[in-house]
Amino acid sequence: MTFAQAMKTKAAKAAKTLVLPEGCEERTIKAARIIVDEKLAKAVILVGDTDEIKEAASSLSVSLEGITVINPNVSAERSRYAQEYYQLRKHKGMSESEANEAIVDALRWGAMMVRLGDADAMVAGALNTTAAVLVAAFTIIKTKVGIKSASSCFVMATDKSEYGASGSFIFSDCATIPNPTVDQLAEIALASADSCRTFLGVEPKVAMLSYSTKGSAQGELVDKVVEATRLVKEKDPCLAIDGELQLDAAIVGSVAKSKAAGSAVAGSANTLIFPDLQSGNIGYKLVQRLAGAEAYGPILQGFAKPVSDLSRGCSVDDIVITSAITLAQSASH
Repeated sequence: MTFAQAMKTKAAKAAKTLVLPEGCEERTIKAARIIVDEKLAKAVILVGDTDEIKEAASSLSVSLEGITVINPNVSAERSRYAQEYYQLRKHKGMSESEANEAIVDALRWGAMMVRLGDADAMVAGALNTTAAVLVAAFTIIKTKVGIKSASSCFVMATDKSEYGASGSFIFSDCATIPNPTVDQLAEIALASADSCRTFLGVEPKVAMLSYSTKGSAQGELVDKVVEATRLVKEKDPCLAIDGELQLDAAIVGSVAKSKAAGSAVAGSANTLIFPDLQSGNIGYKLVQRLAGAEAYGPILQGFAKPVSDLSRGCSVDDIVITSAITLAQSASH
């Protein structure tokens, strides 16, 4: 079973509600139809002007049967959502009337549905920028308790079954935080461990990557990784994590024996934490292009409830798979 198939199966079993805020967007409408037909969600909600959504669906010859359409401007929930948004933003000087006007924005509306439990997961980004999706998520859905900075991961599925989790890995952070602080790097590791459990279905073995293994080199960059590793162990003493480790020491058993003997992680890591965004982004693309790995992501992690960001160049299938992944995340919330 491929990763995509596994996520679809998990999403279907979870039977959660998905909100797609970009309800008038053609690829989103097509994806919503597929999600309903494949029974990947208990319910699918499109947000937007009802007439515009119906017209777009008609022009695409897509039936809206079984799909809920919500127009925030006339929804009976507008007052409730606006009041919640006001409570969240009044410390920034927002008035109740301003909240009532702002909440009809589709991204804010979708995020509020997730916050209040009227939906379990949100997927957007086919039309909106990553920044816009993240702002809605940060200000309304918020991050998990104890986590200040949401991050992202990629699921990398390779044919090298001798490595990682039968050839699959979590790579993080490859898309969100450019130069994480020690605290952020620790949060990335903790969130990625949860992602490993959710997406790979195994207990995480987390390697904090560096150009050094166990003091083979020195410098500020190494020190940051060492300190972040210490912080994670302090926060979660039961987590299998080690660092600093070079990539080969992290995943190759023979190298681990000579470079990090006695480590419970070295040689068998399935969750790789890169020290910064540059190395993470370069790393996943190298593995994708040169090793022919399947790369799924970026998957947002660390939020209180599941939300995913799409590329504006995404395909219908991309939206379906991302929705399945996000719904699978909701199964553990």
